[in-house]
Amino acid sequence: MKTVLILVGKTTDRNLSTAIDNYVQRIGHYMPFSIVIIPELKNTKSLSTQQQKEAEGELILRQLQTTDHVVLLDEHGQEPRSIELARWLQQRQQSVRRLVFVIGGPYGFSSSVYQRAQEQLSLSRLTFSHQLVRLVFTEQLYRACTIIKGEPYHHE
Repeated sequence: MKTVLILVGKTTDRNLSTAIDNYVQRIGHYMPFSIVIIPELKNTKSLSTQQQKEAEGELILRQLQTTDHVVLLDEHGQEPRSIELARWLQQRQQSVRRLVFVIGGPYGFSSSVYQRAQEQLSLSRLTFSHQLVRLVFTEQLYRACTIIKGEPYHHE
């Protein structure tokens, strides 16, 4: 199974970017994993929140293939524990060719992106910046990979 993380905008904090790259490299030892960065929209001051979500949504949808299993990282999604996320990932590895996670822009997703997605996951009930969510997600994906392999990274 190939796994892809779609992001809206670059990670601007160099420290976060370095840490994310570290986890991306680690994940690559367990599965094919890549990040697709959709450029931030220009001149957003002239756009309403809804227009911005719609424009970002179109760019996200262009990155998707018809057979993709799409999972939105969204505050309203299921909130699994790390062990549950590992079990969930292992199930998808058996049934999905390409698993695509999406972290949207600052205002969330358009209705068309919600309609295209099969699932939604939440990393916490707390609110994190979109920059920080990238690090938390890649660490959790790496943790899930180590749990699946029975490696000692996760302690429970």
